[in-house]
Amino acid sequence: MSSNAIANKNKKHFLGIPAPLGYVAGVGRGATGFTTRSDIGPARDQNDVSDDRHAPPTKRKKKDEAEEEDDEDLNDSNYDEFSGYSGSGLFSKDPYDKDDAEADAIYESIDKRMDEKRREYREKKEKEFLEQYRQERPKIQQQFSDIKRTLASVSESEWASLPEVGDARNRKQRNPRAEKFTPLPDSVLSRNLGGESATTLDPTSGLASMVPGVLTVSGDLDLRKIGQARNTLMNVKLSQVSDSVTGQTVVDPKGYLTDLQSMIPTYGGDINDIKKARLLLKSVRETNQQHPPAWIASSRLEEVTGKVQMARNLIMRGCEINPTSEDLWLEAARLQPPETAKGVIAQAVRHIPSSVRIWIKAADLETETKAKRRVFRKALEHIPNSVRLWKAAVEIENPNDARILLSRAVECCNTSVELWLALARLESYENARKVLNKARENIPTDKQIWTTAAKLEEANGNLPMVEKIIDRAINSLSANGVEINREQWLQEAIESEKSGSVRTCQAIIKSVIGIGIEEEDRKQTWIDEADNCAKENAYECARAIYAHALQVFPTKKSIWLRAAHFEKQYGTRESLETLLQKAVQNCPKAEILWLMGAKSKWLAGDVPAARSILNYAFQANPNSEEIWLAAVKLESENAEYERARKLLAKARSSAPTPRVMMKSAKLEWGLNNLEEALNLLDEAVKVFPSFPKLWMMKGQIEEQKERIDAAIEAYNTGLKQCPNSIPLWLLLSALEEKRGVLTKARSVLERGRLKNPKNALLWLAAIRVEIRAGMKEIANTLMARALQDCPTSGELWSEAIFLESRPLRKSKSVDALKKCEHDPHVLLAVSKLFWSERKTQKCREWFHRTIKIEPDFGDAWGYFYKFELLLGTEEQQQEVLKRCIAAEPKHGEEWCKVSKDIANWRFKTEDVLKALVRVLPIPL
Repeated sequence: MSSNAIANKNKKHFLGIPAPLGYVAGVGRGATGFTTRSDIGPARDQNDVSDDRHAPPTKRKKKDEAEEEDDEDLNDSNYDEFSGYSGSGLFSKDPYDKDDAEADAIYESIDKRMDEKRREYREKKEKEFLEQYRQERPKIQQQFSDIKRTLASVSESEWASLPEVGDARNRKQRNPRAEKFTPLPDSVLSRNLGGESATTLDPTSGLASMVPGVLTVSGDLDLRKIGQARNTLMNVKLSQVSDSVTGQTVVDPKGYLTDLQSMIPTYGGDINDIKKARLLLKSVRETNQQHPPAWIASSRLEEVTGKVQMARNLIMRGCEINPTSEDLWLEAARLQPPETAKGVIAQAVRHIPSSVRIWIKAADLETETKAKRRVFRKALEHIPNSVRLWKAAVEIENPNDARILLSRAVECCNTSVELWLALARLESYENARKVLNKARENIPTDKQIWTTAAKLEEANGNLPMVEKIIDRAINSLSANGVEINREQWLQEAIESEKSGSVRTCQAIIKSVIGIGIEEEDRKQTWIDEADNCAKENAYECARAIYAHALQVFPTKKSIWLRAAHFEKQYGTRESLETLLQKAVQNCPKAEILWLMGAKSKWLAGDVPAARSILNYAFQANPNSEEIWLAAVKLESENAEYERARKLLAKARSSAPTPRVMMKSAKLEWGLNNLEEALNLLDEAVKVFPSFPKLWMMKGQIEEQKERIDAAIEAYNTGLKQCPNSIPLWLLLSALEEKRGVLTKARSVLERGRLKNPKNALLWLAAIRVEIRAGMKEIANTLMARALQDCPTSGELWSEAIFLESRPLRKSKSVDALKKCEHDPHVLLAVSKLFWSERKTQKCREWFHRTIKIEPDFGDAWGYFYKFELLLGTEEQQQEVLKRCIAAEPKHGEEWCKVSKDIANWRFKTEDVLKALVRVLPIPL
């Protein structure tokens, strides 16, 4: 054997042939191979246009797809240190057992634990990076916020002098090329030289050959004759479609083209859905032809798709198969034109003469009243006991004929309450009484007949019979087994009042008010029912309930008070005074009833009567502080100061109370007798040292006399006696701030907070001290501490809203509303916020919401009235003023500054409101 043969024999079979696809040398020994630039081509961006030299590999044949799924990509670039190749790698085909799940859970918990350890540091780094990024690249909104804020001070003249924005378009866009015009040929110009307009066409132009037979003698085509020919042709076509039987055309020449539009189907759904529905309904019809809804649904489907004639044919086919179905006949009449519908209804009447709906449809199809009457007469011959037919027939008659018809109707339908009542309304008084008596005999279980009889007697002036009829009604209905339902009878009373029958309403209330109530629940139940009647504007019903309650409980002060407030709100002054006279006779020890009576007389201008009432009140309640003070107020309001002094001196000797002492000093202070006022206060604080208002008045008078040290001493002495009096702390702090000693002012407020923790007013005063001193940062810090200490304080949140810059106020107001949703201070702050943003309607709505929640909040009334004076109509201004006077507010920081100023001690509510408006600032 030669050496060549031996070499060939030992030569491996794969030598000299190309390597198989995906072959990596040494993969059996664990080598992973490597990839060179020649394998993947030059570097390219992902958006580059592909190069043919590096085209993507072609797809393999389908027979190799299964083999390709089994191949694994073991390339080094697809290898992960932890999860192997492509997340699955060598073990992707191995089963995932319990041990694998446990291992994965352990690894996941370790990763989670490591992530939690690093989270705080990572979040801190991210926050610092974000803050640095915002500082380096601020938003445009933040860059120009200060400039935009200054736009508020730009005047109208400055706005008007701003230059217009220039046109930034390029020259071609700014100067578009002029329109192109094609010049006319010379022949047209020469033809018009004579000044005559051409109305013919040139036969040589080719247009004349299009309309043969209309050439003029001169050989030209006349345009007028073309229009005449067109009209003639249209008339011929319309006459061809005329009805040969009646000689009338069935096509409207004017609406010819318009009617074509109605032939277009209006259904916009899928045509396949229509086919499926049509097939389904056909199956239903063939399965059960005696089922009328199937025929109706089929016809309506065709109607919706625009095939009205097919719908008519279907419904008529259904009527032939089911001649006793009134729904089918009514649907057929609806689909037909009016004239044809009459014939359809005539067939229906022949098949179903006892159908009320078909007879009413037949009457509706008639246009003349005479024909309608004829239809109803015929219907009542077939169905004499139909109430609906009788009512429809009566409605089209005049009163005399209607009375005759109703007389026959109540004979045929003697159990119909409506027919009996309608007949009674048309009859005279005597006949109506007879009719209602017959009605009661035929229908002894209906209450409406009885109440109508009572209203009839009331309307004719027979008032004593009203109560008797209602009593008989209750007894008769109970005897016939009818349950007396209080709710229904009370509703009947309300309806009677609304119809003007007041005595009937009162009689019903008196008869049924005590039915079905436990004895211990009567008082509260009656009060609740009176309130409900007042809400429904049934004032006579409420008055009747109160009258009955006061008869049962004549010595109950609470019922008298509620009745008095009801009369004050909804009644007249005379009715209120009459009620109060009865009240003080039954409850002479109720001071407030005496005071209400005296105030009513005083407001009416009858001062002697008011004094007389207070004299009687003194006799019933000797040494009563409230009555003493009311008498003093009456005299001082009428400028009878000597009388007031004598009354106060008498009160101090017989009933020395802190309020009497305070009113005595206030009277002298208001009359500018400062020394006398101080003497009275010195006596008072010796007897009543724990009454803080005495110390407050003493300090204020000293301050008015510019004796600051004496005022500070009075406040400090008062605080030792009354450390929990917040106004004393505020007055002392304000006085120190007024002296310019801010440190002492802060110290006073700090001591006040230590003595009275969690007090919002002291926090608010401290914040305002810093704001007035220009220390806004300290004010913000104090506000943050205050909101932590008093998180639900409306006063603090309302101040916090306007402490923020304008862009942040809205978000702050949202936070405030979350914490204090129904606080009047927060609602007022939101109203002012909308005012500052010039949102007039929203501002007005929020003002209404504020005064509805707290009508005693004077600041809201002041801002609301100022808002209407600036932006509202005169009617709106008068409405706010009227409502404020009725509410008589007494509280509010700004309100009390005006009302408790000694210079305004005689101001009434209207005067205080108008004075407050002058000092309130416009929100900015």
